[in-house]
Amino acid sequence: MKTLTLLRHAKSGWDDPLLRDFDRPLNVKGQRAATTVGRNLRALGLSFDHVVASPAVRVAETLAQVAHGYGAAIDPAFDRRLYLAAVATLLEVIHALPAAANTALLAGHNPGLEELVLALVPEGDDARGEVAIKFPTASVAVLTCAVDNWADVAPGGATLTHFVRPRDLDPTLGPDEG
Repeated sequence: MKTLTLLRHAKSGWDDPLLRDFDRPLNVKGQRAATTVGRNLRALGLSFDHVVASPAVRVAETLAQVAHGYGAAIDPAFDRRLYLAAVATLLEVIHALPAAANTALLAGHNPGLEELVLALVPEGDDARGEVAIKFPTASVAVLTCAVDNWADVAPGGATLTHFVRPRDLDPTLGPDEG
């Protein structure tokens, strides 16, 4: 059995129009959301044998804030392929995870992460329906895969055990009112 946790980066800022997308930092709300999510990961008793992350600034900052809330360091292997990755690329990364790792965390971007959940989890799961509506920033999806090897993770072969959005933990972290 393998457990795969997917973390979308927290809310980032658009304050500097000259900044490349890759270099955008978290905004204050994103920092709070990531710390809150870290506390929730600890409360759920989740741990990670291996962490792979997009090297984008907002992902690195999200992991730093999650670690702060979690109360332990998170030392990711940064992989450029995860920056704005599509499902096929995300599956390549998953298939290459170390065999000794039973619990892995992938931190990255949408729409890839949302589409990955929808590809891996069969239809009919209520939580899957929530992901299909929206996989907001700083959200976490935890999937269990009944496989012994990461290379065997395949579409339709996972169970979504947790889907947590920041607003589920703190209503002030929900969408801004327009």
